[in-house]
Amino acid sequence: MHKDTVKGSMKDAKGSVKETAGKMTGDDKLRAEGKGDQVAGKVQKGVGNVKEAARDALKH
Repeated sequence: MHKDTVKGSMKDAKGSVKETAGKMTGDDKLRAEGKGDQVAGKVQKGVGNVKEAARDALKH
């Protein structure tokens, strides 16, 4: 597993927590930040997966 995949997963999870906290407190800014973090995390996970696939392809 590539480090970007792990970092992306962590960012996605952090965003989910922020979004939930924003919903519970009625804080639209926190909710939006959470959604943004989730998107950034998903993108970073995708980049990590592509890097891992490229590395695996070069090994074989």
